[in-house]
Amino acid sequence: MTPFIKHGLTGIDGESWDLGRVLWALIGVAFVVFAAWSLLHGGAFDPQNFGVGAGSILGGGGAGVGFKARTEPPKEGEV
Repeated sequence: MTPFIKHGLTGIDGESWDLGRVLWALIGVAFVVFAAWSLLHGGAFDPQNFGVGAGSILGGGGAGVGFKARTEPPKEGEV
């Protein structure tokens, strides 16, 4: 895994996976997949409704990451 992706999906220590960040990435991938599938197969994908739901999840996830920031393990060498 590239360091860029790993840094984006792990906590402040760079090793422990952060569920909120992983879910954010999955929502982004799901949006692209659903939109492409709908375009190619003539489905009924409503990006506005998906965006509102995903935005709610992302907002809640962001709040969760912010609330638990003080409880994450410190980086190597920090106290």
